Amino acid sequence: MKTVDMNSQEFKDEFEKTWTFVRKVNKSFGWVQNQNEDVNEGVAMGLARNKLMYGKRFCPCFMVIGETKEEQKAADNRICPCKPAIEKEIPEDGLCHCGIFCTPEFAESQKKTK
Repeated sequence: MKTVDMNSQEFKDEFEKTWTFVRKVNKSFGWVQNQNEDVNEGVAMGLARNKLMYGKRFCPCFMVIGETKEEQKAADNRICPCKPAIEKEIPEDGLCHCGIFCTPEFAESQKKTK
């Protein structure tokens, strides 16, 4: 497994690409980012780290199972945005398990509780 230096230029570049990815996902599904910037930052960092380590943006809130790409595919690791988030978590709860993606209604409700 590859190690990642989170202070490296490689990580900083991937982190920027991850934010582009997040914006595209939000636009594609009609979602918005969570109002909690700390959550967004942590999840984006995890997505960037996983992309560099494994070659895919595996959800950072779940362990990646498998050493090889074949083992990882067989383990059905969650790739962001994951099927459970798209089909169940966001429609039913208003946000995904990791918390970076949410419905506009959920985001608005969070503004009101702050």
